[in-house]
Amino acid sequence: MSTELANQKVRNIKVDLDKCNGCRSCEIACSAFHAKPKYSSINPARSRIRVTMDLLNDEYVPIRATDYTKAGCDGRRTYTIRGKEYSECSFCGTVCPTRDLFKEPDSGLPLKCDMCEDEKEPLCVQACPRGVLTCEEIDAVQEEVKLDDMELGMRSLIDKFGSKKVADTYNRMTKKG
Repeated sequence: MSTELANQKVRNIKVDLDKCNGCRSCEIACSAFHAKPKYSSINPARSRIRVTMDLLNDEYVPIRATDYTKAGCDGRRTYTIRGKEYSECSFCGTVCPTRDLFKEPDSGLPLKCDMCEDEKEPLCVQACPRGVLTCEEIDAVQEEVKLDDMELGMRSLIDKFGSKKVADTYNRMTKKG
């Protein structure tokens, strides 16, 4: 389904890297919110936000899961911020084949931040004790195609196994015996 976003506001999470101490409260809150049933367990591997440590600079970087792509980056750019070098992956939330970040641990299907659905403010923002994460509304400037969880999972399976194998498996599973 397609949603027109022009002249609309969308929520965005800003990150202040200078404040993050790596407490991972955001990961815990997110994983609890997305547990089945909600708040029944805590498993940071299912969190849609991860705090990664930049080992070269001894800094923590909270990253949110964004879109799924079947191809990895074509290059590894580096960025210099306040005299420290960062790799492109230090800030990337894309679910890609070059790393296992943001994949559901049981199925391997991609995870994506949903801004905690209908919550007033995402749980990661609410749980952050140092104000590293803040939620803001920004102008949406382009049309965005949103995939629901089923479509995202199917696209990932098709990219991994091919449409014929996915269709054959579906047909085999739905045959009445």
